Amino acid sequence: MDRPRPISKTRRRLTAVLAATAVAAVALSGCSGSGDSSAAGSDGRIPVLNFGGFGGGSNPKENYNPYLATALSVGNYLYEPLMMLNEYSCVYEPWLATKMEWADPSTLKYTLRDGVTFSDGKPFTADDVVFTFDMLKKYPALDTRGAWASLKSVEKTADDAVTFHFDGPGSSSLVAVNSVLIVPKHLWSKVDDPTTYTNTKPVGTGPMMTESFTPTKLVLKRNPDYWQAKSIRVDKIQFNNSDQGQVEQLKLARGDYDSNAMYIPDIDKSYVAKDPKHNKYWFPAGSPISLYMNLDKKPFDDEAFRDAVAQAMDKDSIVEDAQQGYVKAASQTSLVLPNAKDWLPAGIPDDGYISYDVKAAKATLDKAGYTLDSDGKRLGKDGKPLSFSIQIPGGWNDWIQAAKIVQKDFAALGITVDMQNPTPEVHGQNRLTGQYDLTFGVRGGSCDMYRNFLEPLASSETAPIGEAAKTNEVRWRDGTTDSLIDQLRQESDPAAQKKTVGELATIMYDKKPYIPLWYGASWFEYSTKRAVGWPSASDPYAKPSNMPIILTHLKPAK
Repeated sequence: MDRPRPISKTRRRLTAVLAATAVAAVALSGCSGSGDSSAAGSDGRIPVLNFGGFGGGSNPKENYNPYLATALSVGNYLYEPLMMLNEYSCVYEPWLATKMEWADPSTLKYTLRDGVTFSDGKPFTADDVVFTFDMLKKYPALDTRGAWASLKSVEKTADDAVTFHFDGPGSSSLVAVNSVLIVPKHLWSKVDDPTTYTNTKPVGTGPMMTESFTPTKLVLKRNPDYWQAKSIRVDKIQFNNSDQGQVEQLKLARGDYDSNAMYIPDIDKSYVAKDPKHNKYWFPAGSPISLYMNLDKKPFDDEAFRDAVAQAMDKDSIVEDAQQGYVKAASQTSLVLPNAKDWLPAGIPDDGYISYDVKAAKATLDKAGYTLDSDGKRLGKDGKPLSFSIQIPGGWNDWIQAAKIVQKDFAALGITVDMQNPTPEVHGQNRLTGQYDLTFGVRGGSCDMYRNFLEPLASSETAPIGEAAKTNEVRWRDGTTDSLIDQLRQESDPAAQKKTVGELATIMYDKKPYIPLWYGASWFEYSTKRAVGWPSASDPYAKPSNMPIILTHLKPAK
């Protein structure tokens, strides 16, 4: 799932830093890693592409174990899943498996692709799939996606066929199962403890192989025997690690990077304008950032009050003033639009976007019994002036700016809201235990529709104030919602799933358990100087995180 990162103090300062450090561009020009060596080769391939960081913290070590949190973030270039989830369209594309079908709600069958080999030349078979999943079962610490949460067994039924047996309806585990990267049995079966194995000489079925590593540069090279090698026109990828944000921006603007994923202030001026012909960006919508109201407190337990709050939120100002216009206002359905529009029920108007209408919000409050006193203060049903606090982590500047707009929106209704800025750790704990009135939160936004609604809305995921909720931090409890979520868990038919998701989206729209405000951005800058075929707003064939798919689309620039 996409988790939008708030814009930090450091990144907010970068606009000023760029002006102060512009002279550094001259000094840096002699150490560019690109230049003519990245021009299109005579064989119709791209000799090298330069990308941003590869993870590993401030002192990265070689670690290509795809199941460890400490691994370098290039696993998807080296290893592959059975089916590739397109994170924009939420459609599964055949990958190591050519076919996936439900024999019944608890039995999932895969047909494996013929002729696939690992990068050491050994064939990929059903034995590798069964071994990989059995290893995750034996070592639960490796099963970070929760594939075995409802799996019962994985069975080889032929050299090119594997069957997954679940202990009940298994459709809710589909995303987890198809996120598991398959490793070679002939090598990993000799590993004593895969929970500590750093796998410094990785062998996989993926499009790339490792060539060299230093703490600041990781180089991958093309796998000539890759099963779709004809579609991979990139000979090498250089990943460059740096924790100096302003230097990274200068290098990106100067053309040292063919692609990166970073926040850049005033991007049209500081990046696009440096080379308008080639420098591009696309920030597709990620998970929605939402206004959470503690539903175990009054008046937030009143649906009419929540209706008024939704009408009073000036989302456009949040987008333009707090988010620099980089993102879009979110649909009240919580669905990420436009890419999830197929899941949107027909009866919801305007794609679920609620218009900013203070007059209507005031009328809603008046009708519900929240009247104004002679001083213009909004009164609760107990006759006392309404006042709340909103908790936003200190240093999360874009969230703080958005919260200031929320304060103004409440003030327009006659309600005082003060802001508290605890540390991120305290904020997170307070949100879990319900020690808040108002706050922001991030749930949903992935292709896993079951968890998109389970986590923020299921009664099983919450707790009374003072006890830690699992994921339902707003404390929504509703029997109809719970029944629909359980129904979605059991459904494997796509049409039935869409109908149930539509009903859950309608509850979000009508009942407003929480209020999605804006979509977080998936940062993505790219250059068409050396390669073309990148996904974009006009050709959104995949999300920036789907690099294995993107690699099959890239071609040398002419």
